[in-house]
Formats: sequence, structure tokens, C-alpha cells
Amino acid sequence: MDNIPMIAAAAGLVGLVVAFLLYQQVNKVKIDNEKVANITEEIQKGAMAFLFAEYRVLAIFVVVVGAALTQLNDTNTAIAFFAGALASVAAGFSGMRAATSANGRTTMAAKNDGKAGALAVSYNGGAVMGLSVGGLGLLGISLVAYWLGAGDANPDLSAAAGFGMGASSIALFARVGGGIYTKAADVGADLVGKVEAGIPEDDPRNPGVIADNVGDNVGDVAGMGADIFESFVGSIIAAMIIASSDNFGGEGFTGASNYIMMPIMLGLIGYVASIVGVFSMFVLKNGKDAAAALRNTTFIAALLFWAGGYLSIQQGLIDVEMGVMHSVVLVVLLESQSASLQSTTPVSNPSLESQPRPSLTLVKCPRLDQQPMLLPDFQLE
Repeated sequence: MDNIPMIAAAAGLVGLVVAFLLYQQVNKVKIDNEKVANITEEIQKGAMAFLFAEYRVLAIFVVVVGAALTQLNDTNTAIAFFAGALASVAAGFSGMRAATSANGRTTMAAKNDGKAGALAVSYNGGAVMGLSVGGLGLLGISLVAYWLGAGDANPDLSAAAGFGMGASSIALFARVGGGIYTKAADVGADLVGKVEAGIPEDDPRNPGVIADNVGDNVGDVAGMGADIFESFVGSIIAAMIIASSDNFGGEGFTGASNYIMMPIMLGLIGYVASIVGVFSMFVLKNGKDAAAALRNTTFIAALLFWAGGYLSIQQGLIDVEMGVMHSVVLVVLLESQSASLQSTTPVSNPSLESQPRPSLTLVKCPRLDQQPMLLPDFQLE
């Protein structure tokens, strides 16, 4: 167990290299249509401009909070806080860069190589974000755990909470700031374009449409990526700190060090399984159903994590089994509401039912939002 942090850190570095190679693979697709190239460039410039403006403001906040932590807690907590914030920023930046590069190139791949080519380019663009989040999170928390002596007899891991706090700080502002921007741009583009100018939705002649697409990237890529990063490292840190507490396992319990390392070990297994799932798209992209290909990559990674978790802990399947099962069921339920698991999707019904009077939308849509969460809630109970 003592070598787990270094092995996990090495796996994180490997995953970041894979993410960079996927980014290079996306950029190999040439955009030979001038209009597509111009739109792609404008969206990317706008997204990066927003990101830099947001990070400049966040830098002041991070410095102030880090200085306060030095006085109120200790230097180790402040250092971990800065590391968590920087890792979250790096994950958001890399994901944003890849997503905005993949947008126009997905269009060109669809034109030149059909559905399989478009699926591969778009998936690789998204995989850069996923692998960056997992790789930076695993690398960061593994190095912090090694630095704080997580493998020692009685480690003090309280400073590791600073890493999670740094990630949470970036996630809070990135998620909320990006969300506000994307909603404002979306509504503004619709009001100016469809209501005032009378041009179709998402028409590139409307500058607000570019802002809307910029908002989709800053909210759904950088913002959500920072949010996922925070959840990933936060859950690992919390479990490690609980396992390192004085009363864990009761009086005379001597196996705490194994439980401290277990969250990192399971994160390592899950990350390796995710890399395998990403590469499975090279085969699955040639299938008839793109949604099924996306779904199956998730199932492959979940199955590998399930098996790897069982082999690693060697104490029955129930702990890993329930977490994996909840995730798979949630994916299927959410997709059943909007994707191609059925010919007539539930989300198409409100548009038909709202034709007599718009107020019916307010009744139907909230119920659809809550339906996929019902079964997972029962499972947790």
C-alpha cells in the first residue's frame, strides 16, 4: 500500500499524456471551409477571453484566501489550497481548449468521414477534458498524500482538505459564472435574433449566437469540469481524512493505513478503467448507433472498475458493486429521458402538450426532471 500514491501519480501523468495525444489527434482534422473556420475561431477566441478574464478575478480571491489560511491554519494547508486551485484551473483550461478546437472539426469530420468520423472527433475532444480532470486530480491528491506521509503509522492529513478547498473555490465561481453567462447569452441571442431581427435560431449572422456558443463552452465545459474535479478530489480526501482519524476502527485497530490508501487505489483503478473505455471508442465508433457507442464506453469502464475494485480490496463485491450499479442505472435513466433508447422520447412530449397553452410546460417539465432521480434515491435508501 505504501507505493500506491506514487503509482497513482504516475498513472495520472500517463493519462495527461494520453489527453494531449487525443488533443493532437483532434487538431489533425483540417478545416477547409472558410465559414466553419471563422466561426470556430470566433467561438474559441471568445471562450478563452472569458476564461482568462474569470481567472484573473479568481487569482485575487485565491491569493487572499491562501494568505488567510496561512494565518488561520498552517502553511501546509495553504500550499495544498494553491495546488488544488491551480489543478482545477489547468483542467478547465485544457478542456476548454480541446472542446473549442473540436467544434468545427467535428463538422468537417462529419462531412468527410461520416458519422463515425464525427463521433470520433467529438468524443476525443470531450475525452481530453475527462482525462485532464481525472489525471490532474489523481496526480495532485497522490502527491499531497505522499507529501503528508499518508503511509505512515499516524499521519496527519488535515492539510489535504486545503487541496479540496482550492478545487471547490474554482468550481464555485467557474460553474456559477459560466452558467450565468451562458443563460444571459442564450436569452439575449434569442431576443435579438428571433424576436427583433426575425432570423432563425443559431444563425451565425447574429453576433449573439457566437456569444451563446461561447457560453455553452464556458458553462458546460470549463464550469462543469471544475465541478467534477472538485467532486472527484473531495470524495477521495474526505474518505482519507476519516480513515486517518483517531477513533477510526475502534480501540486497538491497526489497519487504518490500508483504509487511508484505499480511496487513492480505487481512484487509480477507476482512472485506468476510464482510459480503456476511451480507447474502446476506436472500435465502437463504427457501429450503427452513436448513442449506444457512448453508452457502451461507460459500461466498459464501469465493468473494469467493478472487477478491479473487487480484486484490489478482496473482501466481497458489495462496496464497489453498489456504487457502480447506481452510476450505471442513473446513466440509463437519464438517457431514457432524452436519447435514443426509445423511438419517442419523453422530452418530445411537452412540446406537443404545450401547443394548446404554454402553462402546461411548467407542469410537465419539472416532473420529467425528477423521474430519473427516483430509482437512484430508492437505491441509496
